[in-house]
Amino acid sequence: MKSAIYTSAILFIIVSCGSKDSYTAFAGGNDAEVRVFETGKNKELLLSEPIVRGSMITVYPDKILRSDGVRYLGARQDKRNFLIDESSIAATRGEAVMEKELYVQTGASIIGDTLVSSIAGFAKKGSHASVIAHDRILPDGRVDRYKVRIGNKEGWICGKYLVRTAEEAADRYDVFDDAHKAVKNSFKGGDAIGCEFRPYEKPVFEDRPMPDPVNAFYLTISPAGLKHIDDYIALADSTRINAFVIDIKDNECPGYKAEAMEKYSPTNFKWAGSTKEALYREAIEKLHAKGYYVIGRITCFKDSYYAKDHPESSICDRATGAPFLHNKSYWPSAYSRDVWQFNVELAKESVRKFGLDEINFDYVRFPDKMISIDAQMDYRNRYGESKVQAIQNFVRYACDELHRLGVYVSIDVFGESANPGYTTAYGQYWPAISTIADAICAMPYPDHFADHYYGISKPWNHPYEILKAWGKRVQGRQAVTSTPAKVRTWIQAYHVMRWVDANGLDNDANFIEREIRGLYDAGLTGGYSTWLASGNIEIYRSQKEAYALDYPSLPPVDILNSFICK
Repeated sequence: MKSAIYTSAILFIIVSCGSKDSYTAFAGGNDAEVRVFETGKNKELLLSEPIVRGSMITVYPDKILRSDGVRYLGARQDKRNFLIDESSIAATRGEAVMEKELYVQTGASIIGDTLVSSIAGFAKKGSHASVIAHDRILPDGRVDRYKVRIGNKEGWICGKYLVRTAEEAADRYDVFDDAHKAVKNSFKGGDAIGCEFRPYEKPVFEDRPMPDPVNAFYLTISPAGLKHIDDYIALADSTRINAFVIDIKDNECPGYKAEAMEKYSPTNFKWAGSTKEALYREAIEKLHAKGYYVIGRITCFKDSYYAKDHPESSICDRATGAPFLHNKSYWPSAYSRDVWQFNVELAKESVRKFGLDEINFDYVRFPDKMISIDAQMDYRNRYGESKVQAIQNFVRYACDELHRLGVYVSIDVFGESANPGYTTAYGQYWPAISTIADAICAMPYPDHFADHYYGISKPWNHPYEILKAWGKRVQGRQAVTSTPAKVRTWIQAYHVMRWVDANGLDNDANFIEREIRGLYDAGLTGGYSTWLASGNIEIYRSQKEAYALDYPSLPPVDILNSFICK
């Protein structure tokens, strides 16, 4: 509705003085929308529907209205006529962005060099930012990224994290605060309430749609898999598999000789396959030609080769100063920004070279089982973050950078992170990750649950019951998430580990089916990925019947009387 303003302050209107011709300009201002006006029946100034900042307008300088010392010029956009404040007229589209001071509402990385995603610092919530420049104006008038100075740091930050006033910056998105405040920091992973839960806009790339659900086979970088991609395609064609997860880098198992490896981690580059790039390209081209969705998997913070190259960025023993060996591996710290950059640059390079549809980041966490020795470790915590904050900040950075290439991002988490009541010791807090990522991929393998977990005896022999019970917990975590990710679950496609139970159920089609049915009956319909470390096609073939079922069409199973568990 239009509202009258300045009703008694109009000085005069010049309808036409004939002194100047019309000219092209751009609507400018400090906000995404620019105020424009029209005159009422009594020549009062009325606020009209705003126009988008940066939009082209035709200005008629001989049509002037003066009010309270302000000059309003006649203008036109398409077939619409209006009046616009002379100060809101910019000669170029770049000059249409007029704000000089902004404030950080959501903590985010300051990108020093946008070409290589280097991180110059971290912008904390509430920080004052002096605007130096900006890149592009989005179709809705918002700015994509601003170049700012925050303290002594200069760099680029996404416009969606900045607001006009300190008061706006201090505002919390507190819809779920009561739920997050109730979460305990029992294992020193950090306070849940210290994370950011403001909604994060999830992209939809029209030229690269994400299937719903995503049902994926996992493949290693072994030539036995990539060289025989035709066999995997033939198998998938006879099932409801519609995607493949292919390793790009696993711990001590790098894939092709990527430029990012050569630049940031020479040891990964040294051990990468010299002929793998051609194999990747051929395999992914064949998958795309058949309509399959292709996901590149990258392990992040468990990387012994990167730790060897950069001990200064790795978790170290305070007493010795040496990188800490945990479960036979060295861990670059999830606090270290150079580690973030390496993994994201590797991801970006792989997307550009092979046309991947999604990047899946695994080991997005700190080492587990560290509670008793945590105080003895130097985690390289430069910005004073908690573990859950660091993990969320990495996910935000990775998504911001990769979404620019038009690809989705999924994050792997432990099944434990679905438990309510506490943040994990290794920094994974489900709602903090799900709020940002496009897909969250947990690993609730039945043989990873302790006996009587959720009251289920030998859960590894009851895949339906354990995954249904776990899935209900997930629904609770998703319910306190502002913009929840799609839930796509890693399922156990390997045999129950012998040390867990020598008489555990076989990883046959019956076992796989019960896992997936448990997920669907818990309401988790986003799909699954098969975790089979070998990627052995013969094992997949033996499980084919389970992958061929149309689970959304199957009725829920209350009691699996037809299944006999050992």
